[in-house]
Amino acid sequence: MDKFLPLVMSMWPFAIALACLLVWSTIRRFTLRPKISPKPPSSQWKKGPDRQPGTWTPSTYTRPPAEPYPDWSLQDTKPLLYRPHKWGPKYPITMGLRAMPMDEWVELDNRYPYFHDERTTRIREMGITVSQTAPEGLAGAHELLDELREYLPQRYPSLFRKTAEGIENLFTGDAFNTVDPPLGQDPIQIAGSLVQEDVCILVERADGQYYLAGGAVCTRGVWCLQERLGMPLSQIHIEYGKVPHFKEKLEKGVMNLFRRIQPENPVQRNTWYVIGEDAINREGFTVGAGEVGMSEDNFFYKTERQTVRRLPLSGAVVFTFRTYTVPITDMVDEPYAPGRLASAIRSWDPEMAKYKGRETFDKLLDFLDEKHNEQVDHGLDMSKEDEVHKYPY
Repeated sequence: MDKFLPLVMSMWPFAIALACLLVWSTIRRFTLRPKISPKPPSSQWKKGPDRQPGTWTPSTYTRPPAEPYPDWSLQDTKPLLYRPHKWGPKYPITMGLRAMPMDEWVELDNRYPYFHDERTTRIREMGITVSQTAPEGLAGAHELLDELREYLPQRYPSLFRKTAEGIENLFTGDAFNTVDPPLGQDPIQIAGSLVQEDVCILVERADGQYYLAGGAVCTRGVWCLQERLGMPLSQIHIEYGKVPHFKEKLEKGVMNLFRRIQPENPVQRNTWYVIGEDAINREGFTVGAGEVGMSEDNFFYKTERQTVRRLPLSGAVVFTFRTYTVPITDMVDEPYAPGRLASAIRSWDPEMAKYKGRETFDKLLDFLDEKHNEQVDHGLDMSKEDEVHKYPY
């Protein structure tokens, strides 16, 4: 026995090190938070009650009253700084869904006066080009307006007031009768004039496909509602939008989401683009910048915050998207933003790069690299990004 003692003693430090490694691994496994945004709860993907496509049994779900937005002010509440681009080297081609707290459904800020004027003007002057509802979407549009009548005064009590007849906008003084049909105006147009988001109604037909049945799509530089009205989701994304990799990587997930989503489990996601200055006010959707060799002053960072929720009575699905656009030169002083954006652009595969106009970005990438290096030279600690930046901000 004594002759084995030196061997045992020599192995003792390795045994201690191995034990410490196992303990550390276990602690790390159960305590570290993921770096990516949480996926929706599994309940959102569970199959709902069996039903025939194109049919819906009204749900008993009632949205809980919304808590007022903390310290919201028409003068002081700034737009949220969404920065959903991620580091390369691989560009994530996923839906990127996150659970959406129902209170956070509609986002309003101190740019509301601008958006309200822009949206109401375009609805008045452009009519059905930017806002209309097909007959099959009217039940959903009326229910959407009813939801906004309840939600907006709860979430933004200094901006909206619920009345016996409908809802009053305290900023403009406009009052809308939303309870005594006929309303005298398409309900989706009223809904679209109340918020900063673009709003769409989608309904399921007997073929199991979801069709665009109405909307108020008033933001400049986005797609034309009239051209897509009546199209199914797949056609909108593949034939009309020509979204890269949608057919092979996204279509099944999108269809499952719309078929399975329940009224109590809404979701949200963020997308982003880099666009040229001339694309901001252009009619119709434009991806990418204008000309090769453009300087950084001509580029803008455009991001959308999108939400999907099912209305409990009609079963229609409401899709909203809020567009945020800022000059690239305004965001490069934000810690980590320029380096992460350059890495994200370089992570596009050839098809995505062509879709997003990568060939015009050479000078922009040089500028982003320069700004990133300046941040590192001034002491930016790359290991602490998670303490400063949490997706999608």
